[in-house]
Amino acid sequence: MAYTPRLKEEYKGRVISALKEEFGYTNVMQVPKLTKIVLSKGVGAAVSDKKLIDYAVEELTKITGQKAVSTISKKDVASFKLRKGMPIGAKVTLRGERMYEFLDRLVTSALPRVRDFGGIKATGFDGRGNYNLGVLEQIIFPEIDIDKVNKISGMDITFVTSAATDKEAKSLLTELGLPFKKN
Repeated sequence: MAYTPRLKEEYKGRVISALKEEFGYTNVMQVPKLTKIVLSKGVGAAVSDKKLIDYAVEELTKITGQKAVSTISKKDVASFKLRKGMPIGAKVTLRGERMYEFLDRLVTSALPRVRDFGGIKATGFDGRGNYNLGVLEQIIFPEIDIDKVNKISGMDITFVTSAATDKEAKSLLTELGLPFKKN
C-alpha cells in the first residue's frame, strides 16, 4: 500500500464534506483545494556576498525536502548596486504529497515554536483565494540547526488555492489546520 500524507487523507475524508455543507456545493469538484505552496526568500545582501544565496537555497531545501532554486533580478537598480541577471533570492514550489507533508509540519511543529504565538493574521488574502504568510525567523523549523545558522532571516509562504473567494479559502485553510487569530 502506498503512503499518503495525513492531511491529504483528512482533506479527502473530512474537509470536503465540511466545505460542501458550509457553502452548499452540489459537486465534489466545486470544493476548493490547495493547489501549491511556494516558499520564497529574498536575500538583499547577496549583491555583495554570493555565498548568501547558497545558504538560502540550502536552508529552503532542508525545510521542504525539495531542491530550491535561486531567483535572479529582472532589471538594473543603480541605487542598490544591482545588475540584471544577478541572483537575489531563493524559492521552492511544493505540490502534491510534499505540499501536504510541509503543511502538516508547519502547523504541528513550526508555528507553535514562534514566540508569543497567538495565531496567524487573517489579513494576508489577496482577493482571489490565495494566502500569504510571512515568517520572521527560519529557526522555527526543526530541520534548521540553530548552531549552523549564519544569519537569522525570514521568508514568505504563499498558499495557492482553487477557491474563488477569500472566505472559501479561509475556510479551507482553517479546516486544514492553519490557526487563524480570532477577531
